[in-house]
Amino acid sequence: MIMERPRTFEQLISSEIPVLVDFFAEWCGPCKMMPPILTELKRLVGDGATVIKVDVDRNPGAAQAYGVRGVPTLILFKNGKPVWRRSGVMSAVQLRDAIALHL
Repeated sequence: MIMERPRTFEQLISSEIPVLVDFFAEWCGPCKMMPPILTELKRLVGDGATVIKVDVDRNPGAAQAYGVRGVPTLILFKNGKPVWRRSGVMSAVQLRDAIALHL
């Protein structure tokens, strides 16, 4: 069996398929509302988008690189470039509609 090397953040966001990144923190109340929303979003978009979470306390470099000052901050990447961003809690339908603009 061949083990796949873990991909770096840059490799993950460099996909032609849109990648939604949820920058969050464990201590953030609104961030705790996002997991079921992101699960529903993934159900809505299927393989049309990738959804990942980045803990800003464990990955301060990624947060700093994209100017994340508050959490949750959601950034949509395509081909390694941010194409959309919002801060705060959003519904799965709102996120699906934002992703649809970049398919």
